[in-house]
Amino acid sequence: MSRRIIPVADVRSLPPRPAAGIARAPSGEVSDALGRPLRDLRISVTDRCNFRCVYCMPRAVFDKDYSFLPHADLLTLEEIERLARLFVAQGVTKIRLTGGEPLLRKNIEFLIERLAALRTVDGAPLDLTLTTNGSILARKARALRDAGLSRVTVSLDALDDTLFRRMNDADFAVADVLNGIEAAQAVGLAPLKVNMVVKRGTNDSEIVPMARHFRDSGVTLRFIEYMDVGTSNGWNMTEVLPSAEVVARLAGHWPLVPLEAHNAAETAQRWGYTDGAGEIGVISSVTRAFCGDCTRARLSTEGKLYLCLFASMGYDLRALLRNGATDPAIAGAIAQVWEGRADRYSQLRGSAAAPALAEERRIEMSYIGG
Repeated sequence: MSRRIIPVADVRSLPPRPAAGIARAPSGEVSDALGRPLRDLRISVTDRCNFRCVYCMPRAVFDKDYSFLPHADLLTLEEIERLARLFVAQGVTKIRLTGGEPLLRKNIEFLIERLAALRTVDGAPLDLTLTTNGSILARKARALRDAGLSRVTVSLDALDDTLFRRMNDADFAVADVLNGIEAAQAVGLAPLKVNMVVKRGTNDSEIVPMARHFRDSGVTLRFIEYMDVGTSNGWNMTEVLPSAEVVARLAGHWPLVPLEAHNAAETAQRWGYTDGAGEIGVISSVTRAFCGDCTRARLSTEGKLYLCLFASMGYDLRALLRNGATDPAIAGAIAQVWEGRADRYSQLRGSAAAPALAEERRIEMSYIGG
C-alpha cells in the first residue's frame, strides 16, 4: 500500500502561507487558510488491529503476508507526548487516541498518564479520549481510567453475534465488546459513545436492535455512513444508507427531536428520544459535508501529519524529531502546515473536482484511525 509522504523539513514542500489576517495569535493558536482553528488532534498509536472489519481492514488486503510497520518506525511514547505538547500549545483542546486498535499498543497507559498531565492554552485539562473495538476493553478499563483517560468510544456494528463475527472477520464474540462497554461505564469512562458503521444490505437490519439495546443506558449510539476512506474496502455508493433514512427508521419506533450541537465542529447531528431515554447521533460523512467547521488534525503512528481523513499526502514530523529539531522549529513547521490547510474533500466530492479527487490514492482508515 503506497503512502505519499512530504517531508516537513523541506520548506519547498510546505503549503503557501495563507492570506494576511489568518495568522497565529499571540497565544500560539493557529487557524488554517479557511479560518478554521486547530482544536482536535487524533493520534494513531499503532497500525495493527485484531479485527479485520470489511470496511476498514479487509482480510483480502490485510492478510498474513501484509507488512505492518516495524517497531523502529513507530513514534515512541515519548515522541508522541512531545508532539502532543506542541500541538496543545497551538490550540488543541482534545486528543483522541486511535489505531489500528490502540489498546494493542504496549504501555498505552503510560502515554495516557503523560497526556493527561497536559493543559490547554487556557490552563484547562485536555479532553482525552480513545476509540477502541472493545475486544480487550473489559480488562483494560480500570487501568485506563486510573491513568487519566476521560472517556472512550467503542466501535460496534451489530448485536447479532453471527453478523458481528462476519463483519469483524476475526471470530470475536459480540459479548466481549458488550462486557467492555459495561466495564468502561462502571469505572467512569463516560459519557461513553458507541459507533456503528452502517452498510446498506449488510448490517442495516441492526439499526433498530442497536437503538433498542442502548436506549436508556447512558450510552450515546451514533450511526456513521459508510465512507470512501482509502482504496482497500471496495467502497460503493450503493452501500451507503443515508443518515436521513436511519433517523426515519428510528422515528418509526420512538419519536425523536433534534438537539443542538455541543459545538460548531461536532461531526454528529444529535437527536433525542422524546420519552427521555437518551439520544442518538448520525454522522453523515457522505450525504452532508461538514468540512466548513473541521478543526481536526491527524498524526499517524509513524509521525506523519495529515490534514483530512481523506488526505492523499502527509507531512513528516518524525524526521524533525529524530534529526534534532528544537521545539520552536517543530512548532513552526506544524503552524506552517496548518495555516496553509484548505482541505475540504467531502464538500468537493459532489463538485466538478470529483473526477480528479477520485484519481488520488488516499490514506487507509486503518492507518490514520478514522
